[in-house]
Amino acid sequence: MAQAQPLGTFEDAAAALATPADAIRWGAARFAAAGLHYGHGTADAIDDAAALVLFAAGLPVDADDEMVARPLNAVQQRAVHDLLARRISERLPSAYLTGESWFCGLRFAVDARVLVPRSPIAELIERGFAPWLDPDRVRRVADLCTGSGCIAIACAYAFPNATVDATELSADALEVAASNVVAHALDARVALHRGDLWAGCAGPWDLIVTNPPYVDAAEMAALPDEHRHEPALALAAGADGLDFATRILRESAARLAPGGLLCLEVGGSWPALEARFPTVPFTWVEFERGGDGVLVITRDELVAHAAALAR
Repeated sequence: MAQAQPLGTFEDAAAALATPADAIRWGAARFAAAGLHYGHGTADAIDDAAALVLFAAGLPVDADDEMVARPLNAVQQRAVHDLLARRISERLPSAYLTGESWFCGLRFAVDARVLVPRSPIAELIERGFAPWLDPDRVRRVADLCTGSGCIAIACAYAFPNATVDATELSADALEVAASNVVAHALDARVALHRGDLWAGCAGPWDLIVTNPPYVDAAEMAALPDEHRHEPALALAAGADGLDFATRILRESAARLAPGGLLCLEVGGSWPALEARFPTVPFTWVEFERGGDGVLVITRDELVAHAAALAR
């Protein structure tokens, strides 16, 4: 089988796949040797191999030490081997191989029509955007560029008294988001809208949260193979990575309710944003689990600095 060549034949590898723990160590060593790239919900070769081995073996993502020490049968070994081989030969993110990703402790269906969920905004959602918002007072939320719908759906869980408007330009991505909304039984509270940013939605919202495209031209040209499987529409944001961020900053004040908050992710383009708007008081969030390039700014601050943002 051609796809298995990076790991040798299944017959050669079977002895190294006796248990899930063995398979994870074996796969991680080969991933490292192959120079794979991570960051799609997994941090390194061990994490990536674990996600694939557990999925192929039919084990839960939180499998404990006792579970990963149990013997794999021949069918499981074959499934593990073939999935690890595809990860090397096709350079697909592991989430595209399993068809699932986890965000805020929730499962989402994903494929190459959407980005793999991985935003550090998850930490903010889990704590209800404290200290900037009172979760009990949040009634309306907007998620711009929703992709898989993970942020919108996680916000619906975090704010049980709120409705969420989720917008997306890509019809393909909206199909994925719709399947996730149905899977989480949130049809009555999460509304999907197709269009550019605001998509004809009417505020005001108490919270606007968005992880829009923010990759600049130089970084787009240097993306590793794994990222090239993701939709470019969801990544590319012009020469400096700010094509969408600047529009959102300029247009959000008019769409936020009094006391409202904008949460905007710009990733590695944050120095360019600071340089463009040096007088605007962005608050850059510090995350316990890593990640950067996420700002929060209040409606009042947006209004006060509207002239600077309009330049």
